Amino acid sequence: MRRRTSAALAATLLATGLSPLVLTAPASAAVAKHYDDFNGDGYRDVAYAHAYSGISGADGWNGGAVLVTYGGAHGLDTSHTQVIHQDSPGVPGSGEEDDMFGASLASADLNKDGYADLVVGNPMEKVGSYEYRGTVTVVWGSRSGLSGGTNVTPKSGAGDHFGSDLATGDFNGDGSPDLAVIGGEEAWLYRGSFTKSGATGTVSKIDKADAGWYSYGLAAGKVNGDGKSDLVVLGTQFSGSSVYSRVWFLKGASGGLTSGASKTLDSDATTAAIGDFDKDGYGDIALGLPDRSTGKGAVTVWRGTASGPSGSTTFTQATSGVSGTPEAYDNFGHAVSAADANGDGYADLAVGVPFEDVNGVEDEGGVHLFRGGSGGLSGARSSWIPQTVTGAAPSDTSFGYALRLRDLTADGKADLAIGSENDALILPGTSTVPTGSGAVTLPDFGGTFLD
Repeated sequence: MRRRTSAALAATLLATGLSPLVLTAPASAAVAKHYDDFNGDGYRDVAYAHAYSGISGADGWNGGAVLVTYGGAHGLDTSHTQVIHQDSPGVPGSGEEDDMFGASLASADLNKDGYADLVVGNPMEKVGSYEYRGTVTVVWGSRSGLSGGTNVTPKSGAGDHFGSDLATGDFNGDGSPDLAVIGGEEAWLYRGSFTKSGATGTVSKIDKADAGWYSYGLAAGKVNGDGKSDLVVLGTQFSGSSVYSRVWFLKGASGGLTSGASKTLDSDATTAAIGDFDKDGYGDIALGLPDRSTGKGAVTVWRGTASGPSGSTTFTQATSGVSGTPEAYDNFGHAVSAADANGDGYADLAVGVPFEDVNGVEDEGGVHLFRGGSGGLSGARSSWIPQTVTGAAPSDTSFGYALRLRDLTADGKADLAIGSENDALILPGTSTVPTGSGAVTLPDFGGTFLD
């Protein structure tokens, strides 16, 4: 999901290009096994963005791009990295300096052909004479990788900055992935399935009617154990002269989504991830609160139950067992991602603290990995992952600015992707914590990862 940052980073763009893809395995006719397997070979792929306004590339593109590194039996192959932008063949629109193509990313097999499709938000796109109208583009998966695209039509009333955040999931349990989109501080649900001609199922607004609710962030996952995807909406709510930071849970249902519990927070949640940290069959919602306490930051875990989320626990760098000391503007919780990193059946949580000063180096950053277990997450089961994890001296700042935990090698252990100001590393999962041994550097990182 998109991250609302409390500090601006300037991305340095390296030369990019389009490498030929050597992809041989066919996809099945069924829905893709992995929502991020774009070529149907059974292995997850990694998509990440250069999405800052004004970014351009060596091959002439403007206004942001998405890079896709394809996976395989031996992990990622960085020599097979595809660059997708609005001047790519078959992708609608044209790249412009003020665009932010890739500011938000999601994926799913939207047309159910066995290949995952990439959904790209460009909330700064000018459409006709409409400044900052925003677009959402589905780039279609195929045996040879991603190719061509179709824009999602904004619903009347969706407002500007359409595509500022995205999430996918089968919210009604019919076997067709659905898409949630933020536009104009409102959320919209597009029911599947989708076609390359632009057809979708029913479109409906997700809103707390007449309640002063404004949405800015989304996360999807399975919380209440009924098999359907659920949706978490991050937002603000106005009541008289008061403004509240809130999070809203919507339960997946046969009709789409059903409104559930809301929770008031003491700071804006800028990112969220869902994982079953105590292995009780219910997904827990981890909420990153990086601006809390003058930017010291925090993560609140809203625990899942059969009736939805209830009860919470908050972690900071002052929590017993957690390395480091909370300091103003560290931004603990700027990024969060959940998956089972050590193969023990419990989801783990990676937490970025990108502006942490380390050994006198300002804003070097790092990552805390909280391992799941009986009773859920615990500071006593947390580990610090510094930028020097590979043995190399620090070379970039803001390590932990973006995170993604996913199993890329099908060994049952999620690998940890960590983004910094200028590049990113992928650390292989192990039976303890992800390791710097065998780490892969992703080329030309600058923005965010696909969730």
